[in-house]
Amino acid sequence: MSGMNPEQQEAVRTLSGPVLVLAGAGTGKTRVITHRIVELIRHGTRAERILAVTFTNKAAAEMQGRIVALLGRQAKERPQASTFHSFCVKVLRRHIRRLGYPAKFAIYHRGEQESLARRVLREIRVSNQQLRPGDLLAQVGRWKSSGVRPAEAAALAQTDREHLAAVAYRRYQRSLKVAGAVDFDDLLLCTEQLFRDHEEVRVAEARRFDHILIDEYQDTNASQYRIVKGLAKDHRNLCVVGDDDQSIYGFRGAEVQHILGFPQDWPDVKTVRLTRNYRSTQAILDRANTLISYNKDRHPKSLQADRRGGEKPRIEQYSNETDEAKAVVSEIQTRLTDPHWSPGDFAILFRTNEQPRLFETELRRAKLPYRLIGGMSFFDRKEVGDMLAYLQLLDLPQQEVALLRVINNPPRGIGKATVESLLAQAVEAGRPLWELLCPGPPVGIPEKSQQAIRSFVQLIEKYRQQVGDGDLAELFRDFVKEIGYHQELCRLYPDEGEQESRWAAVEEIVNALASYATGKRKPTLSGFLEEVALNARDKQENTEDRKSNAIVLMTMHSAKGLEFPQVYMVGMEEGLFPHHRSIKEDGAAIDEERRLCYVGVTRAQDRLSLSMALTRMKWGKPRETHPSRFLFELTGVAEQVSPAKSRKPRRRATARRR
Repeated sequence: MSGMNPEQQEAVRTLSGPVLVLAGAGTGKTRVITHRIVELIRHGTRAERILAVTFTNKAAAEMQGRIVALLGRQAKERPQASTFHSFCVKVLRRHIRRLGYPAKFAIYHRGEQESLARRVLREIRVSNQQLRPGDLLAQVGRWKSSGVRPAEAAALAQTDREHLAAVAYRRYQRSLKVAGAVDFDDLLLCTEQLFRDHEEVRVAEARRFDHILIDEYQDTNASQYRIVKGLAKDHRNLCVVGDDDQSIYGFRGAEVQHILGFPQDWPDVKTVRLTRNYRSTQAILDRANTLISYNKDRHPKSLQADRRGGEKPRIEQYSNETDEAKAVVSEIQTRLTDPHWSPGDFAILFRTNEQPRLFETELRRAKLPYRLIGGMSFFDRKEVGDMLAYLQLLDLPQQEVALLRVINNPPRGIGKATVESLLAQAVEAGRPLWELLCPGPPVGIPEKSQQAIRSFVQLIEKYRQQVGDGDLAELFRDFVKEIGYHQELCRLYPDEGEQESRWAAVEEIVNALASYATGKRKPTLSGFLEEVALNARDKQENTEDRKSNAIVLMTMHSAKGLEFPQVYMVGMEEGLFPHHRSIKEDGAAIDEERRLCYVGVTRAQDRLSLSMALTRMKWGKPRETHPSRFLFELTGVAEQVSPAKSRKPRRRATARRR
């Protein structure tokens, strides 16, 4: 322990009773957990009587590896380090028969869940248009994360879809049980139920351990919280490690109140604050500390850097989001001429999955290696593929793959059987499918489908004739409206957040068209599609070897737990970050957005740049933006500015305008 600071040593040496270790970003919490386990063993606790629980298999494996390294490979006993779900599987293998399941129960993977959900919806006569299997599973997952059982779901349902989902949830759960199976969420729910309804099971499982250690305690949901209390309430030797300032998974059911209320749950708690940060410079931490202080409901603490000084974080303004992407990539390209830096030292962090498109485009143009983490490439998204297929059809309707993708998307009465018949006739005639449809559909097609085909052909031809005239973005915006794609997204995806995310991707295609047209003397639809195709090809040629040392693009949620020498936080605008949904809700939602911003800031080791666009495209037209309230909070001047009416920071202050 000679290399530990006094606070770390205190956390390691407090070996009994409830202990709350508030481990700020970059303060060495994993080292504290592993050394504390070794210290317990050194003071006489048998290794197998210690349980350490975390959230991912990777974190559990890393913890186990460090413990083995400290104990030595010759040690006969080892503590149990696992995820919550792995631990619960072991409990259920011993006791699940009490809940009416077989001891050899199956754990359904995603494909099996979808098959079961599809069957259940068919049995209760709910069509795909009313509720899709994936949407049912998403809703059931949300209920289960909150500890809601089938009998309670009906009372909580508000919309028609939720009422249908509640009925399906009851049958889905019953079908799982009949099959002798559980899904991933059930591992927690069934364990919690055993501890609640069968006291002898709770006592038996609690007596297996003398000490419990929980990592990332701020991320626990309701079931995990109750399982932990059930395991520790007899011996009370519970050590939880976490940081309320990094609680960012409320959408998954995590409740920050668990770590905030720990002293009330365990009144004799010993609280240790780890505030010595070994990652970032003091200049970066000063901004982080100022920002998070605006959250009032938190454990007070302030990070202090082991590395003094450092370059002050910059706040940059750009005319629009295209200039922002170009400037960020250009700066990275310049910095990479210094042999001290490599591509893997740089990270571009954003709030939503729609934002990286422009950065991907600029990185490809600059021929810089990159990898996108925490979401698929913008160009791989279904709705983006749909929009590009429509654009290809408007450009050249003979493109059969594009035609087949959208001929009944959104549904317009041209069913699968009709499409198969059309294809067969096209093959027999040796003609492209589009030529078979013009000027009218062939014989042998039902009258209703014939009318739908005529309307579809007329729609495409109507807009094809306008492609060479005027604004491409405006034309396509009108086209998307006429085909009713937004209504289709609302029908397919009942979750408002998913609707919004997918619609934002559609909007981004319109923005991309507008950006392309602005930069070309003679913009054409063919030219735009060619650029997109080249970008996609560049992505395919980005080999794994290059990806191993590549600039990282990721959401701030995905960045938690990681660190980079140089970090760019982009799109720092009200409505984007904090997200407009949280602005509507305010209160706890804004606090979580602020914690997310804090996580982003504390990923930076040496340099941090925060940027915003003065205007951002909205359906192909530039709209004025307002700076994120977090920019003002980072610099400690938020009290002087109303976020909703904020103006751009002055050039002589903290921001530079490009």
